[in-house]
Amino acid sequence: MSEPRAFVEVNLAAIAANIQTIASETDSQILAVVKADAYGHGLIEVARAAVESGASWLGTALLEEALQLRAAGITAPVLAWLTPPGDDFDTALRERIDLSISSLAILEGILAAGERTGITPRVHIEVDTGMTRGGFLEEWDPFLIRLREVKDSLHIVGFWTHFARADEPDSDFTEQQLILFNVLLNALQSEGIYPEIVHTANSAGALAHKSSHKQMVRIGIAMYGLTPDITTMGSSEKLGLIPAMSIKAKLVNVKSVPAFSRVGYGGVGVTDMDTKLGIVCMGYSDGLPRRADSTAGVSYKGELARLVGRVSMDQCVVDLGPDSQALAGEYVTVIGEDGFSADDWASAAGTINYEITTRIASRLPRIYLR
Repeated sequence: MSEPRAFVEVNLAAIAANIQTIASETDSQILAVVKADAYGHGLIEVARAAVESGASWLGTALLEEALQLRAAGITAPVLAWLTPPGDDFDTALRERIDLSISSLAILEGILAAGERTGITPRVHIEVDTGMTRGGFLEEWDPFLIRLREVKDSLHIVGFWTHFARADEPDSDFTEQQLILFNVLLNALQSEGIYPEIVHTANSAGALAHKSSHKQMVRIGIAMYGLTPDITTMGSSEKLGLIPAMSIKAKLVNVKSVPAFSRVGYGGVGVTDMDTKLGIVCMGYSDGLPRRADSTAGVSYKGELARLVGRVSMDQCVVDLGPDSQALAGEYVTVIGEDGFSADDWASAAGTINYEITTRIASRLPRIYLR
C-alpha cells in the first residue's frame, strides 16, 4: 500500500486532555461540539473519544451530522441545533436526537413530527440575547402563547443562548447577554416550565466567564486545543490546551533556482537569493487558504520553510533555503508543533483558526493517535 501524499494526524489523547482541563474548572456537564466533521478532525472518532473522556453530551449543527453519530452506534445524548423547517424531524425523534427550537415554524414542524411518530419530542429552546442570529427574538411573546397550548406535547430539556463576544474578556457584552437571558428564563418559568438543562457557555465562556457555566458548557474550539481568539485570550499554551491536529504532506520535487526567480501564478512570489524550492503536494483544494502569505509555510526536520507565491489548487511552493538537504518524496509538516500552527496559517490568511481546521478536505486521510 502506497504512502498518502498528505494526511492529517489527530491526537485523541490531546482531545481527552483538553476536555479534562475544562472539566476540572467547572461543575457543569460538558457538551462536546462535533459539528463540521468535528472541526475537521473527524466526526465519529472524535465523538467517541469525547464521550470516553467525560463529555455527557454531543452537539452538532446539522441533523445529518447527528444521524451519522447514531448510524455509527453512538448512543450518548445528542443536540442538533440548526434544523430548518422541512428537515426530517420524524427520523430525528426515532433516533432520540434532541432538537433546538428557534422559531414558530420549527416548533410547528417538530410538533407535527411528534404527532406522526407518536414520540414526544425532546427540545431545547434557543433565545437570541445579542448574537442576532439564531434564537427567538420578535417571536418570543407569540411563542410563549403557543407554548402554553402545546407544552404537554413536548419534553422541554433545555433552554439556551449563544454568546457573540465571550472571547473578549474585557467586554461587558457577555454579562449583558446573561442578564437578558435570565429575564427570558424567568418568563418561561412563570409559565410553569422549568428546563432540566440551562446552557449558555461556549469555549470562550467556559474559559473566561465562570458565571456563564450554568448546568452545561458547550466546548468546541477549546476541545481541539485551539484558542478562541489568540489576540484577546492568548495562545493555546497559555490556556493550557493541546492542539490535536497536525498535517504532513510530501515534497513532489525539490529544485535549485537563482535569485529573483518569480514563482507561481502571477509571479507574485520572488526568491531573494539562490535557493532551493520545495513543491508541496497540498493546495487550496485540500484546504490551505489561497490568500495565505509568506508568514506561513511548512517545516522540514524543525527548519521553517516559508511559502513563496500563491497557493495553487493541489500544491504550493516553499523556500527550503540554499543548504537544505530535503529530498523529493519526504514529508514536511504543514501544521504541527515543530513548525507552523493553525493560528499561524490563520494569521497569514487574515482569518481564524476555526476556518483553517474546518476547511481541511476530506480527501486527506485522518490518522488517529491514542
